[in-house]
Amino acid sequence: MALNSEPLRAIPEGRRAAILLEVVRSEGLGLLPWSEALRQWQARVLSLRRWNGEEWPDVSDEHLLQTLEHWLAPWLGQVSRREDFARLDLASILTGLLPWPLPARLDELAPTRLEVPSGSLVRLSYSPDGSPPVLAVKLQELFGLADTPRVNAGRTPVMLHLLSPAQRPIQVTQDLRSFWNTTYPEVRKELRGRYSKHPWPEDPWNAEPTRKTKRAQSS
Repeated sequence: MALNSEPLRAIPEGRRAAILLEVVRSEGLGLLPWSEALRQWQARVLSLRRWNGEEWPDVSDEHLLQTLEHWLAPWLGQVSRREDFARLDLASILTGLLPWPLPARLDELAPTRLEVPSGSLVRLSYSPDGSPPVLAVKLQELFGLADTPRVNAGRTPVMLHLLSPAQRPIQVTQDLRSFWNTTYPEVRKELRGRYSKHPWPEDPWNAEPTRKTKRAQSS
C-alpha cells in the first residue's frame, strides 16, 4: 500500500502501524535511516553471534524484517508519511535490542577501533558473515609488532591490510610475524625508492613505529 494513498493520520493507530509495517516489508529496510556506523554496529553484533553463539541477538536484515512487530511497531506512532521514516532514531531503536550487559561487552569484544604501535586509533571494518574484521593500516605504524592484533577477548585475529604510504594495499595477512620475516624484505626493496620520504628500515623489529615521514620524525 502506498503511504499517500489515504490520509494515514485519520486511521486508528493500530491499523496505521500495520500498514506501515507492510510498506517496510514490501520496500525493505532501506526505507529506514541507516548510517554506515549503524551498519557496522549490526555487523559487530552478528559477528559476535557467529563467534560466540546465540547469546547475541539475530539482528540480520532477514530476521529484522520477520520481527518488525516486535522492534519497529512501537516507534511508528509519529509516522504517517514516507519522509517520517527518516526521522526515526534507528540507532536507539536497534541498540535497545541488546539486553544488559551486552552493550558494554560489545565495545569490549568488538571495538570499533584498535590502537596500533604508532599510537594511532585505527578503525576496524566488520562483516555480518563473521569473517575476520579488517584493520587497514600503514605498514610503518606496525614496526616492532610481532603478533597480529585480536578482538573477541583474544580469540579472533583481525585481517591486516598493510598499506603503503599512499594508502594502497601491499599485503593482506593474518600472520604479521611471517610477513616481517619473509615478505617485508622484498616489499622494502620494491617500495623504498618509490616512497623514499618514509622509513624502510632493514630491521623492522627494532624500528620506531610511526605515521610520519623521516623528516617529520627527525624534527
